[in-house]
Amino acid sequence: MSEKGTISDRKISDAQIGQHEDMQLVLEVKKGNRNAFSELVRKHQKSLLRLCMRFVKDVNSAQDIAQDTFIKAFEKIDSFEGRSSFKSWLFQIGVNTAKNKLRDHFSKASSIDDMEFSTPAKAEMALVENVVGQMLRAEVDRLPFKQKTALVLRVYEDMSFAEIAAIMECPYDTAKANYRHALLKLKDVFSAHADFRKIAFESINTIGDINQRLMEAE
Repeated sequence: MSEKGTISDRKISDAQIGQHEDMQLVLEVKKGNRNAFSELVRKHQKSLLRLCMRFVKDVNSAQDIAQDTFIKAFEKIDSFEGRSSFKSWLFQIGVNTAKNKLRDHFSKASSIDDMEFSTPAKAEMALVENVVGQMLRAEVDRLPFKQKTALVLRVYEDMSFAEIAAIMECPYDTAKANYRHALLKLKDVFSAHADFRKIAFESINTIGDINQRLMEAE
């Protein structure tokens, strides 16, 4: 087996172990063990806050959304049946909570890069080169909510289209289409602006990276 295949298999195995641990904790919560829910919060609070920061501009708003999400998750824990991972279920609640906040004009669009995490998002290296990060994030913020959600979950959270569809509560093909439309819009922006093209060329050809990601959404 190749080294790449071994790493991929290890990632899948780690994810499965994590999901099994989450399910055991959920069962404990359903039995009335509040400490088990505290453990779920500890495991997922950074990734949830990182997700929230993609939709709102300031840390306080993101923390409010994350807190509301955990409260709702605790209140609805009996409805979680394990058909998806706990993380996907939690993110679904988080996305809906963020959408409601935005709809009510309680917050603005976001950037996570003013914050530091002990485990930085894998995202930034996948789609965004450091040099074009700020410019690209501004364009991501302008995307329609569904397209932005699909892009954030796929690129920044490295989720599968099946997981994205579950979180967005839409068909698999719809999740994939929203992701593809988001990438096409970003590609158009990079192709249309000379300053974007120049910086992208100097930073390992970001347009080529977007093209490569478009291929996975075919």
